[in-house]
Amino acid sequence: MVGDNLSSLEKALAKTETDADAAFKTATATVICLKKFRAAAKVGNIRELRKTIESAEQAITALSQELIRAKEGWTFDEETYLSGKAFISEIVETARQMGVKIFEQDDRLYCYPSLIRILPNERSILIDKVREKRLRPLVLVGHLKELQNKPIRFNSKAFLESMYSAYSIAVKTRGKERSGTEPVVPLVKIYDLLTLLPGQSKDYSKQEFARDLYLLDQSGNRNTKSGLIVSFHTATGRESPSKVIPIVTRDGEVKGYYGISFTQEE
Repeated sequence: MVGDNLSSLEKALAKTETDADAAFKTATATVICLKKFRAAAKVGNIRELRKTIESAEQAITALSQELIRAKEGWTFDEETYLSGKAFISEIVETARQMGVKIFEQDDRLYCYPSLIRILPNERSILIDKVREKRLRPLVLVGHLKELQNKPIRFNSKAFLESMYSAYSIAVKTRGKERSGTEPVVPLVKIYDLLTLLPGQSKDYSKQEFARDLYLLDQSGNRNTKSGLIVSFHTATGRESPSKVIPIVTRDGEVKGYYGISFTQEE
């Protein structure tokens, strides 16, 4: 439940920000009163001393009341809100209003080129591998927009070489099909090979793999160091869903990658 009929995190935080601002102003007035009290004691202005004590006392009482009001005003059940669909919906809607494209895929949000995972119990999110605690929708979407406008930090050449290494192993073992005369290896097999060690699939999720595939595809980098050319094979609709790597493109379209092959450069 979300208290005080505040149906969104943005509204709840805006109200609490107003309460905190009122407390801050009262705290500033309290500091002024205490400075006057100290100044009277410092020079021995006995006539003003008692007056400034009373003023400081009244200011401290007012500050305490403001803090109680701010504390009691924050009744938002953030864990429940973050655990459900409401927070995701609010982020997506806020992004739409700010001209930022965010899409939901599986258990993550995708804001090209970033993947966002919500951690309700920790009151935070992960943007790729970076923990972010600023969850106010306007602030969060603004941050994602900034990240989107920065140059993409993705080493397409290194990723391509890793793909080719896994591909070479797959071709020698199993899981190959043919497209023309070149072996086509399902990308799910490539992912399995890249995450063979215990815990690697947790550190490098299939969603991250799909994002990196898309970034490599978009980079235009096709040539390996050994002079081979990579080709991506999209799903035709006949493949089992478990063998398709889906990705939401920058424009929000769902694209399914199926296989990969490498050919000699002519």
